[in-house]
Amino acid sequence: MKIVYIIGGIYSANGMSDVMTRKVNWLARHTDYKLHVVLTERPDLEPFYKLDSSVEVVNFDIGFDRLDTMPKLRKLLLYNKLQHRYKKKLTDYLMQTKADVVVSALRRDINFLTSIPDGSRKVGELHFARSSYRVFNSSFIPKAICSCITSLWQGQLIKRLRQLSAFVVLTHEDAACWQEIENVAVIPNSIRQFPDSTALPHSKRIIAAGRYTYQKGFDLLLEAWSQLESQHPDWQLHIFGSGDRTPYQEMAKRLRLENVALHGTVDSLQAEMLKASVFAFSSRFEGFGLVLAEAMSSGLACVSFACPCGPADIIDRDGINGLLVKPNDVEGLASALDKVMSDPDLRLRLATEGRTAAQRYSEDFVMQQWVALFEQLRQPAG
Repeated sequence: MKIVYIIGGIYSANGMSDVMTRKVNWLARHTDYKLHVVLTERPDLEPFYKLDSSVEVVNFDIGFDRLDTMPKLRKLLLYNKLQHRYKKKLTDYLMQTKADVVVSALRRDINFLTSIPDGSRKVGELHFARSSYRVFNSSFIPKAICSCITSLWQGQLIKRLRQLSAFVVLTHEDAACWQEIENVAVIPNSIRQFPDSTALPHSKRIIAAGRYTYQKGFDLLLEAWSQLESQHPDWQLHIFGSGDRTPYQEMAKRLRLENVALHGTVDSLQAEMLKASVFAFSSRFEGFGLVLAEAMSSGLACVSFACPCGPADIIDRDGINGLLVKPNDVEGLASALDKVMSDPDLRLRLATEGRTAAQRYSEDFVMQQWVALFEQLRQPAG
């Protein structure tokens, strides 16, 4: 079977490129598929993510990345030009390659991919939840108009998604949001590596991880911690992530928090997890929440907001393999953390059950689901 993956760029760190390159590399190691990867950005740079030497890589050098720093009008004009160039190059490549399956991350190519008559089965995999995908927001435009634009934008998307041979989402929670589409499949992301060792159930350290952005809700976590620090003076909260920590450092100072450490990125987040006993997941929204599954695999007792989408799929037995809290409920988060901090037996039970549940996110288990989908698509229709 010949499979083409449309990834975009692999020259800077980002979750989508990480997940997709790991899928391609697994298929290269474990199947006899002929694998092709289509890139669009910066062929002059050293790849951040390495692909197996057996994978055929083509880079169209479209340069969508340069749009990020342009004024809006110029950005719009150049985008249309680049999109036209991209469509022609991808069409020519797919018509020549004659793949059995083409897998897209549903970025810019979804606007024309299903119209390319190359004979392949088209598969789209969405790395975002519907609630946060193709939503138009602007502080300068009335909400009613924003809602109208969002409806039109998503209507165009639905039309294209219906034309796919398969539309893959990450969670059952999100699948339920796509009622207009019949070809939905659920295949989650996989854990990078299932650790041999486990975290320390008696450690008095809580860990959190993610980008320092509004989405990750570290401000909510710090508010919750401010209610706990005096009750548990021997516990520490450690947050790891990329981005600007300054607003959170200022918030910790304003709240007079003493047992909080805000770290940047580290070489091995898993090594930091193994020093803790509890993982706190405070996101306001997610596409999946892979770091939560990784924390469970490391043997941490996990406490999470049940935000859309992901945590309710990963912690699928609330109170058994983790604790779920109503989204954005700071009081509830503080209460749940207090419960696991105060009860070492509960921490151990949650950690043990969580590690067992996380096995369904191992790379081999997840990738066998992709192989099954590809083999199903290979069968003649009807």
